[in-house]
Amino acid sequence: MKINDERHYLWRAVDYEGEVLKSFVTKTRDKKAALKFLKKAMCKHGYPEVVVTDMLRSYGAALKEIGAADRQETGRWLNNRAENSPLPF
Repeated sequence: MKINDERHYLWRAVDYEGEVLKSFVTKTRDKKAALKFLKKAMCKHGYPEVVVTDMLRSYGAALKEIGAADRQETGRWLNNRAENSPLPF
């Protein structure tokens, strides 16, 4: 997304029903940003049984640091619920 002609990245945590639990905007899409987002989301909503993400390597590095790397699932269409969430930001 663009804000004031600068690229920013939207991070969203979505539950199994498609409800947006947490939204977060950052200027970077790296391990530091992923770690900050995951810590905030997990602090508020607890540790999930499964974390479905896209193939971005930052998620794996951040989940490994948290200790939840075994809960990560990636796949071609697994994260469609987050990508197609109907709620506007």
